[in-house]
Amino acid sequence: MTSEIFPHDVQQILDLVGIFVFALSGGLMAVRKNMDIFGICVLAEATALGGGVLRDLVIGALPVAAFTNSGYFPTPLVAGVVVFFLHPEVERITRAVMVLDAAGLGLFAVTGTIKAHDYGLGAVASVACGMLTAAGGGVVRDVLAMEPPSLLRWDREIYAVPALIGAAITALLIGIGQLTPVSAALAAVAAFTVRMLALKYGWRAPRAWHRNGSRTSEE
Repeated sequence: MTSEIFPHDVQQILDLVGIFVFALSGGLMAVRKNMDIFGICVLAEATALGGGVLRDLVIGALPVAAFTNSGYFPTPLVAGVVVFFLHPEVERITRAVMVLDAAGLGLFAVTGTIKAHDYGLGAVASVACGMLTAAGGGVVRDVLAMEPPSLLRWDREIYAVPALIGAAITALLIGIGQLTPVSAALAAVAAFTVRMLALKYGWRAPRAWHRNGSRTSEE
């Protein structure tokens, strides 16, 4: 699913933790939608792997890593089963899940950008792919659950913007030849920090203004 910037074993663990946490959020969405265990597992898979699958399709990395790495596809299934049996307990640790989700967001924004660059994309396209890797699974989840995508809702704290920041820093590091495991980790931390601050302070992206200076009406 991602290019390796850390030692293989460390990268694998980080990837699987990120995938598992993303899958938990997808499974919880399915529970709230009153889906059965199949629906829970489908949303868990879509949330955890959707961004990486979309990125690999865009850059032509076939077969997609989600189906070639033996750990990637089963991990969301495990998360889905956990949610099916223990969703009240998982709901109670939502704050911890959100913290880990923010960490996964930063990690996947960085590794997605690096992989896109490795496949010959320019800086802007690589940044877009990094953001897609980090946030695309959530869009797939919302579409399958027939919800307005969270990324497009003004009443949700910014999510894609932190991923964009992490991806942009990564592309800049690549451009100036300073990408190392340490600098890549700092880029992921930057995305994580912005996301956590957004959750704490309710940061949202600005909306359009009318010419008279007032915001557009809420629908």
